[in-house]
Amino acid sequence: MVRIKRAYDPPERGDGRRLLVERLWPRGMKKETLALDGWLKEVAPSTELRQWFGHRVERWAEFRLSYRRELDENPAGWRPILEAAGRGPVTLLYSARDTEHNGALVLQEYLIDHLRESSRRAKV
Repeated sequence: MVRIKRAYDPPERGDGRRLLVERLWPRGMKKETLALDGWLKEVAPSTELRQWFGHRVERWAEFRLSYRRELDENPAGWRPILEAAGRGPVTLLYSARDTEHNGALVLQEYLIDHLRESSRRAKV
């Protein structure tokens, strides 16, 4: 199971492995408060893509496509998350205010798609 959650929300028992999936550290957060199991900067959207998107909702569709293309080219960045999800719950932490238009949401969808595809191949 792969969940997403704002980094500013308190840790919960069901979070499982908590992974920060941002290139930048969340503003105002202390490392001990975040209770992280890992910081995976390399799986976050590129700096160029993040800056271009700028959380402008009108750019959301293109951002999603562009970020998925970046993920296609970076399996070393996201495979460890899938491996962790195979052992138990994983929570991807993000710092964006917008809970409906952010990189962690795209990453979550991407990972779930890969988990479904792997499951289909295993059944064949």
